[in-house]
Amino acid sequence: MLRSKSSGTSFFRSLGMLCVTLLLTGCQREHEQSIVEFTGHIFVFNYRVSTAKYLVTLRRLSTFPEGAVAVAEYEDPQGGAPLITKEALHPAIDKIVLESPPLQCVREGRPYTVTVRVMSREDEVLQTLSARITSDFDQSILPAKPIVVGPFYEQNPAVFKADGSKDYTPVTDCPKA
Repeated sequence: MLRSKSSGTSFFRSLGMLCVTLLLTGCQREHEQSIVEFTGHIFVFNYRVSTAKYLVTLRRLSTFPEGAVAVAEYEDPQGGAPLITKEALHPAIDKIVLESPPLQCVREGRPYTVTVRVMSREDEVLQTLSARITSDFDQSILPAKPIVVGPFYEQNPAVFKADGSKDYTPVTDCPKA
């Protein structure tokens, strides 16, 4: 049986087009299953109140069911169990901001893990995202006590002593890196 050269080329061209179509379809389905994506993740240091926190921002890619929540697990720089926050997701909001409780012992250059799970009202995991966050600063730049207190940012008497001295000593009981 003889085949013409053009029919063989046509077969391989069709096979190639089929492969490309399947790949593109697979990518499209994967994207449709993503509900959110990371748009940013950093450490935020607030010198006035002597805190460091994780700040994670997400962008909504598709709709999520009513009652959905984002559960974030932040690695605790002091060690131990992860710090967990839970944030309700509102269908009309495209930008989602997640913030950890105040941290102690953040080390410069050390990567810390943050995991975000988008959960349905029935506690079904709809999506899981994970990131490594590395600080450009060591938390030892912050004093152990806030330098201001109260709604009017008054000087903290534990830092600014009556005798005129100041105590900017950082937290000293952090685990070794």
